[in-house]
Amino acid sequence: EKEVQPILIAGLKNLEYRGYDSTGIATIYKGQLHIVRSKGKIKELQKKLSHCPLSGTIGLGHNRWATHGLPSEENAHPHVDCKNDLVIVHNGIIENYIPLRERLKREGHIFGSDTDTEVMVHLIEKYMHLGLERALCKALRQITGSYAIGLISRQEPGRLLAARHGSPLIVG
Repeated sequence: EKEVQPILIAGLKNLEYRGYDSTGIATIYKGQLHIVRSKGKIKELQKKLSHCPLSGTIGLGHNRWATHGLPSEENAHPHVDCKNDLVIVHNGIIENYIPLRERLKREGHIFGSDTDTEVMVHLIEKYMHLGLERALCKALRQITGSYAIGLISRQEPGRLLAARHGSPLIVG
């Protein structure tokens, strides 16, 4: 029942010691996804949020350290699917993202970043007819590499799904 933006910012600040190139948060409010991302440190994100705060009681935040795709606002997490229904954050490396991305593009998915992470959200989108949890499981069975992810959906705004393989995951 609490507004999540201050909680997400506090969590990101606690991770600030790691070093990163971009940061972002996403919330669901009144049935819509709202995302603010920025290149640089958390203070840059906070400047944007001071002009356009995000409401909502569920959300995700992420500090990115680039592995695939240059440091930029477009490559900052969170990432969304084509329908703007799903939002994901990810830590790790998806080793088979190039063939998955090429296949998804052929199927009509439109990408807005150069990251391996965005492949995951489009792959989950592909299977949403199965329901959120089953779509996530089916997508993850196709992933090679390591991941710790957080996922929220406009379709199920009260749920936050998380999964990990080879990367640590802490939920707080």
